[in-house]
Amino acid sequence: MKILSITAGAAGMYCGSCSRDNALAVELLARGHDVTLLPLYTPTNPDEANVSRKRVLFGGISIYLQQHVALFRTTPRFLDRIWDSPGVIRAFARRSISTDPKLLGDMTVSMLEGDRGVLRKEFDKLLDWLADEAVPDIVNLPNSLLIGLARPLRDGLHRPICCTLQGEDLFLDGLLEPYRSKAIDLIRRQVPEIDRFIAVSEYYVPTMSRLLGIGSDRISVVPLGINLNGYERRAEESAPTPFRVGYFARIAPEKGLHVLAYAYALFRQRTRGAAIRFEAAGYLSRAHAPYLADVKRSLERAGVAGEFAYRGAVDRDGKLAFLRALDVLSVPTPCDEPKGLFLLEAMASGVPVVQPRRGAFTEIVEKTGGGLLVAPDDPAALADGLYALWKDRDLARTLRERAFHGVREHYSIQRSADALLEVYEKVQGVLEPLTR
Repeated sequence: MKILSITAGAAGMYCGSCSRDNALAVELLARGHDVTLLPLYTPTNPDEANVSRKRVLFGGISIYLQQHVALFRTTPRFLDRIWDSPGVIRAFARRSISTDPKLLGDMTVSMLEGDRGVLRKEFDKLLDWLADEAVPDIVNLPNSLLIGLARPLRDGLHRPICCTLQGEDLFLDGLLEPYRSKAIDLIRRQVPEIDRFIAVSEYYVPTMSRLLGIGSDRISVVPLGINLNGYERRAEESAPTPFRVGYFARIAPEKGLHVLAYAYALFRQRTRGAAIRFEAAGYLSRAHAPYLADVKRSLERAGVAGEFAYRGAVDRDGKLAFLRALDVLSVPTPCDEPKGLFLLEAMASGVPVVQPRRGAFTEIVEKTGGGLLVAPDDPAALADGLYALWKDRDLARTLRERAFHGVREHYSIQRSADALLEVYEKVQGVLEPLTR
């Protein structure tokens, strides 16, 4: 099968959606499918082999300039190639390209207006690029924020269009008005352009069905999957070592490091004198450096700042080593997450999790059996979960085993690719007679 899979870069940071798109492309290529993984906005940054095309369409610099300065909507292509260069985009992404929805309302709406809006030149570039490529059997969009691509792609290719749903409700909720309402309205109008929507969790089906007016019978579920190569359990140690509480996600309020810090301080009130450490790793933007400083100050006030370490934005080898060293992981997001890739990565290393009972966390933990679920937005309940794993080592050992095997049974990239191919084949089977 020849697949055109579009993926959206995230300004140079490690992105769960980009990593999912890349991992699926790697697996499908290994099975002999012809996959083109095309990045939009910025180059992607997965922590394993990157199989995306070098060229970036809808370059972040180009669309910013066209959005804000009318002159750049008519500049010749040879000039556009300068700021559409992946190297130039990477350089700017490290400094000034934002992914904060509060700052991107106008560009979000312009992308959703498609080739009828101010970014029509970028849609022309896309069609010109497609003219030099072999026609795919199927096209997949990475999220509904890019649904404005559906009609131009259908008109140019006459092929079925699928659209993944993987977290855009959180982005939409972060948009300021009137951009949020306008963006949702534009997506709803274009829902009929999509042949099949693909949600990354069961939880996300009713959520997006309500938000975007998509009939639930038009949404298939393709659960997350990870490449399990390199994930190993920590060897049992003969001598006692510090009990390590870990956090692995973007360092930002929406991921809940501050909640875990509060819970950790409560947990330490019950475990005074024990050898315990609190370690975090993940991407930290300049904008969120003050947030991390606030978290550290809260730990200092609780008298446990010396037990905390931030390990930075680790590469794949660093991630695997970081996770293997943990005794428990928690990422207590204050919102309903549709994915939870960090849970799969921790559990694949035999690390049990303590998570709020919300979003996709519930189905992941219940399906794998690899952790404890506690009341959301409740640091005391989270502290109780941490304490249970520290106090009851038999429970911790049982959850480690369930986590390690549960991910391999339910959330491997192979199982995810199987489910995705089944969706593609069904879509093709329905539409092929109509397109002959």
